[in-house]
Amino acid sequence: MANVIDGVKYTKEHEWIKIEGDVAIEGLTDYAQSELSDIVMVELPDVGRKTKAGDAIGTIEAVKAVTDIYAGLSGEVTEVNEKVTADPALVNKDPYGEGWLYKIKIEDAKEVDNLLSPEQYKELIEKK
Repeated sequence: MANVIDGVKYTKEHEWIKIEGDVAIEGLTDYAQSELSDIVMVELPDVGRKTKAGDAIGTIEAVKAVTDIYAGLSGEVTEVNEKVTADPALVNKDPYGEGWLYKIKIEDAKEVDNLLSPEQYKELIEKK
């Protein structure tokens, strides 16, 4: 069973989002990384990029598939995790910690209400 942690929100596209003030940290869920298996490349958005919730803003390439990374919230990318571009396997090893993907300055805090709670996300992946 995939690890779903408390204290973060989730998207239907299998990203997790941790809110810290007006900044959101986004990463790939444990479920998503386990479905993808061995991640071999991570392409992250450029710092300064403005995005809308739901936009494809990066890519993750695994041995068996390539998938887009979708912005969970609208805003401006303020930081990317250079460690995962250098060592993509970090996303497999520690998806909720060292394997985070990028940070975004939140444009509209109301969008957080559209994200899934840990319980709602568990229900979503249990249906798979």
